[in-house]
Amino acid sequence: MDGGELVTPARDLGSVPVACCAPVRLFSWRTTQRHRPGLEFLVGTGRHHGFESIAEQRLLLMLDFAGAVSDVLSQPLRLRFETLQGWRTHVPDFLVVTPHGTWLIDVRPGERIGDDDRVTFAATAEAALACGWRYEVVTGWGREALSTVEALSARRRALTDPLRVQPGLLEAVSRRSLPFAELVGAAAYPAVARAHLLHLIWHRRLGIDLSGPLTDRTLVWAPYGRDR
Repeated sequence: MDGGELVTPARDLGSVPVACCAPVRLFSWRTTQRHRPGLEFLVGTGRHHGFESIAEQRLLLMLDFAGAVSDVLSQPLRLRFETLQGWRTHVPDFLVVTPHGTWLIDVRPGERIGDDDRVTFAATAEAALACGWRYEVVTGWGREALSTVEALSARRRALTDPLRVQPGLLEAVSRRSLPFAELVGAAAYPAVARAHLLHLIWHRRLGIDLSGPLTDRTLVWAPYGRDR
């Protein structure tokens, strides 16, 4: 924090301003490493955030799609806790700040979680509880949800609308849900409308069902429910 190390009891972590903090562990790149680190840009924060694996990158993408993310800190802190086998340390993957609360998150594929990991995650959950945060371990994503969000992310950046396509798309589904292809085909400029429709869905101004693949038959509806 502010260029130095801050050591504090877990109960006092909640009072530490995230904006003043830096990752406790640096990201590194070398030719022989087995994991794949990198930087992911989040529209919600307007910044790049570090990740150490593809699984962590996917979490950042999903957080950006969910919206309402005020800040994200990678490798936010190092916990030191005692177990029956002795002292351990653990660096959680992300600290996520939203208007609805703060989340401490670890990312680990479900098939790679062992007994030692469960002890570590339980201790991390207790530390989060002590300072008023929520805690989650993300083990994976549904295939359809992940592929759809990855497709939508191509249109997540700011998009100008000189042809006024977006108002027409929003009006078309204001009373009932419509299939993706029908909604695009009814627009004055279908090729342009497709890009803007993906943009509106990414920013949750229009909704779709993430439990299935995104196709021309996918129903699109207004954000407050289908067939209002």
